[in-house]
Parts: sequence; C-alpha cells; structure tokens
Amino acid sequence: MIKNSVCTYCGVGCEISAEIGDSGIEKVFATPEMEVSRGELCLKGKEGHGFLSSENRVRGAWVRENGKLVETSYEKAYDLVAEKLKEFAPKTASIGGARTSCESGYTFQKFSRETLNSPHVDNCARVCHSPSLRGMRETIGEGASTNPFRDIENSEFLLVFGSNTTEAHPIVANKILRAKIPFASFDIREIQMYKKAKYGVTIPYEANLLVLNMLARTILEEELYDKRFVETRTKYFEEYREQILNDPFADPMFFRRVAGYEYLAELLPKIAREYASKKSMILWGLGITENFDGSYAVMAITHLALLTGNVGKSGAGLMPLRGQNNVQGACDVGMLPYYAPDYQTPKEVGLMTPDIIDEVLKGEIKAIWNMGEDLAHIHANQNKVQKALQKLDFLVVNEVMFSEVTKFADVVFGVKSGYEKTGVYVNAERRLHLSQPLVESDMPDDWEVIAEVEKRISGEWNYTSSVEIWNEAREEISRYKGASYERLEENRISGLQWPVGESETPILHLENFRTKDGLGRFKYHQYKLRGQIEELLSGEQNSFYLSTGRSIIHYNNASQTRGTERLQKLHSEDTLFASVEDKRRVGEVVKLKTEYGESAELKVKFTKKLKKGTLFTTFHHPKSRINFLFGDEGDELIKTSQFKSIKVTINNS
Repeated sequence: MIKNSVCTYCGVGCEISAEIGDSGIEKVFATPEMEVSRGELCLKGKEGHGFLSSENRVRGAWVRENGKLVETSYEKAYDLVAEKLKEFAPKTASIGGARTSCESGYTFQKFSRETLNSPHVDNCARVCHSPSLRGMRETIGEGASTNPFRDIENSEFLLVFGSNTTEAHPIVANKILRAKIPFASFDIREIQMYKKAKYGVTIPYEANLLVLNMLARTILEEELYDKRFVETRTKYFEEYREQILNDPFADPMFFRRVAGYEYLAELLPKIAREYASKKSMILWGLGITENFDGSYAVMAITHLALLTGNVGKSGAGLMPLRGQNNVQGACDVGMLPYYAPDYQTPKEVGLMTPDIIDEVLKGEIKAIWNMGEDLAHIHANQNKVQKALQKLDFLVVNEVMFSEVTKFADVVFGVKSGYEKTGVYVNAERRLHLSQPLVESDMPDDWEVIAEVEKRISGEWNYTSSVEIWNEAREEISRYKGASYERLEENRISGLQWPVGESETPILHLENFRTKDGLGRFKYHQYKLRGQIEELLSGEQNSFYLSTGRSIIHYNNASQTRGTERLQKLHSEDTLFASVEDKRRVGEVVKLKTEYGESAELKVKFTKKLKKGTLFTTFHHPKSRINFLFGDEGDELIKTSQFKSIKVTINNS
C-alpha cells in the first residue's frame, strides 16, 4: 500500500510517499510530480522514521513519583495535570507548538489564553526565525516568504545569506544548484555552497548588518536603485538614503582596515551591482537571525529588495529558510506572546521564553507546559534554564521521545508523531500540507491531550476531531480561510500557499505590501562595532569565536534522528572544527569555556575552510553541552539567542 503525506522534519516541508507493509513503513520516497520534493528527499526524509520503533520512544503517560517517572494511565495523568494547573493558573506558561500540527498549536494557545487566563505562550521561533517575522513585518507588513521555492528557477541572481543550505535545507540547495543561475553565498566559513557560487564570501562574525548596509550603499551611490518602484511603492526613502550615505560603517572601503577580510572592499560592490541589475532573490537562514542585530539585518535584507524592486514578482523576492517543520504555522495560529491567531493583537501581551525563565527563577511563573520543544537542550544559557526547570513547581511535557526536558518533567504524555496523525503543517514558503497517518497509533495527538485537560478544568470544548479545530481556526485566520480539509486532501502532493481564498497565493506583494497603507518602509539601523571585527581593527587576532549549526544527518535536538539507528551511526557525536592556522594553539581534544559554562570534551578536526580564530560545531548531542556556553545575549528586539557568535577560551585535554 502507498500513502502520501508530508515530511515533518525541516521547514522545507517535502511531500512524501510511503510504502506500507505488515511491519509498518518499509520505504519512504518522493515522486517527480510532488510540488516541493520533486522526486528528491534528504536522508532524514528517507530514513528518519526509524525512531518509531526506538526503545527511547515515549509510549503512554508517565508521572514522577519519588523522583522517578513511572507509567500510569492517561486518565490519571489528565486528572493530575488539571488539578495542578487549576492551582497555578495564570502563573503558567505554554511553550512549544512548532513540532506539531497547526491544530495542536491553535488549541495550545487557546487553552493558555482562555482556560488558564495566561498570555505566556511562545514557540521555538524564539531560537530561530522570530527576527525574520519582526524585520519583515516592520518593513513590508508580512513576516513570511514572498515566493514559492519553484520560483528560484525563474530568478537571474541569488543572495544566499547565513544559510548552510546543503546541510540545513538540502532540497532547497538542490533547487538552487539545478537552476544553474549565478549566486553569492555569505557565511563565516567556506561551506559546500561555495563550490558552485559565483561569489563565495567569507565574512567576519557578527558582520551581517555591516555587509548588507554596504550592499545598499553601493546601490544608492551608483544610482542603481529602481526609482519608479521606490517612488510609488515605498516611504521614508530620503531619510534612509541620508542616513546610510553618512554612515562610515556602510562604506565597503571600511574592510580595507579589517585584517584578513580586505578583499570584501572590492567584492561587495560587484555583488551589489549584479543584484541590482538582475531579477534577484535573497534567501537567508539562522546565520542572519541568531545574532545581536538579527531583526535589523532582516530589515536590511528587505531594504535591498525595496531599493531594486526585487519583490512582488516572479523570480524576485525574499525567502527566510524556516527551521522547524511547522514554525510558520505555529506563528500563524498565535503561539507567540505578542500575536494572537492571524497576527492580531492579543488581549494581553505575554512573556517571551527567556523572560519566562527569569520569572520562574523569581517565583512568578510556577508551571510550564512544554509541547514538542526541548527546553533543556536547544535554548541558550542551559545552566540558567535547567536551574529554572528544577525550581518549577510543575512541568508537563508532551513528547515523542524521552529527551533532556523529560528528565525534569512531573508528567510526560507520549503523543503521536507526524507519521501517525492527521494535521496541517505550513512550510517555509507558506504552503499548507495536510498529513495523514502512515501507521496507526493508539496514543493521543497533542490537541487531544490538551482537550482532555481542558475538559477537567472548564469543560467548554467539545472537539471530537482535528477537522473541527481546523474549521474553527479558519474562521479566525484569514490566511487559511479557503483551505478546507477537502481542498487540502485534493492537493495533498502540492499543498496550497496562503493566503488561500478561492485560490492560493504563490507570490505576495504583487501590487501592495501588507502594511496599512500598502507601502514598504525604509527604516535604517547602523551597525554597532563589537566582537571579532573590533579586535581585528585593533590588530588583535588571538581570540577564538564559536558558531554553531546543523548537520544534514540530524535535526534540532536530534531526539528522533538519534532514535534512528543508521542516522545515529553516521553522526554519533558533535565535532569541533578549527582552522589549520590554529593547529599549534588547539589540541586534538578540547573543552570550550565561557563565563556562562563549559562544554564537554570535543574532538577537533582542522580545516582550511575556517579562518584563523574561528570555530564551528553542531549542537545535536546533549552530551556535548554546547548550549551551556551561551548566555542571555540575543536579538535586541525579540531576544533570539546569539548562537552564531560567542567568544570562547580553549582548554586543551
């Protein structure tokens, strides 16, 4: 038997087909007619279902007794959670929702806001693309990709910024490479994309905003901007122009003084000219957003599109490469403290996850319900986070696998995985896919757990199926209005891009931006000198700076992929990569240390693809303790952690 569904790993959201036998899933593949996958899947898409039979799978409901989790009935666990949350509401926070369906995310925020009277809802966009949402909404009114993935082949030039695309979004990387169009790839190291790039650009740590402003400066100085587009579709251009032309940090010649990066002074203007003269797209990843000025860098990205008219048409636009499988959907349905469903203003603005952790330590937040997000692994400042989890009066976790956060839980609900349920997922290009169960499971879906607890607290809900929740959500969420289950079933191998009315909307902003007056906004922000660049200017090159990222083998906290035997064998530990120029300073096994914490011992590999003083590692294995190294530093506006740059010291073993 063959069943079609959707891959629920990264934000690419590939359609999949599964061959189902007596023992379950026998093979997962894609077919050429599928809209996103187009006959291709990465290793996770093909083999990442192995966790379904893992011994580490959470099956059933578990409660903590005498310090240990013991299995109990779901009914008893529902009763306990309802009793405790009635005691602690509204001093309860609800965190998660990007690793499950829209239906579950919608019920989660509704339960928190209405049943518990708590505004404190958040999801893992906080550690990935919240800056994209903030930066894009401030400038063009909508925090989502403007174009479909297929539009890459209609472009004439691409900027790929802060995205190790072959590792983090491999099917998108394939689309870029197959299109055979020129592109520039910006990163802090020479990544695989450099081999095919017309411009492989290695930049210093925390230089994104600096470089983006320099590209815009060249376009302005050489009058390469689209005057008609600027005049008719934007506002505040003159103020922006004056600020950037008078900013010494926006002059590409600044790099003549930055040791090791002098070549950028001549290269950046060349890239700016090609971007401005062609039908161009910009794609970006966490290399942009996980920084001190992530939101401002996203605004600078949209400025480039506004300047050149490279938005609102085929082959030209803006594409944030979302990390989680349903992070776009979780934000759409209101799993954010400052947005209700459909990005409306909530009755009360709640706390972001870093603030929730602080309030736990102050005793103001007493309970957390954590749904599909490993708070004890993927967030920064783990010494602080884990101290807060220990202090909590009550922690509830919905999970597919036992993970770091379940070690702190008072109640753990085993729930269906994406391979076992029906639900809507929204990928990085705003495409809604309806999943269907590939294998049967007698465990509840996340929304069913939430509904059972709600029944014991207020009893106002009467959901009996996910379609009932979806239909209610569609009444609130204008973007989803026309995307009924029936239409999504008919389009299971293509999906529908929101906003969906009588038809879908592949390209946004064709005539107007989604701002109140329909105009795009220029809003300039100057780069702040700091970190590695400040040291390079002063002649110091003795420090080490660390950046983290993904491997193609694993995904996020890797609890599911580590539960898949072959994938775990392919990547069984996190490795530290260092420059060959630093071989005398770095041992073969080291520990990294910051003022916040220390890593475990890491094996070192030396490479020519990193510059002196720069380090890189993945964070998939909790035993590595990578996120203990980071503190509370993050985006100035929405507190996304600064995972892409931290100064470390090395202890050689």
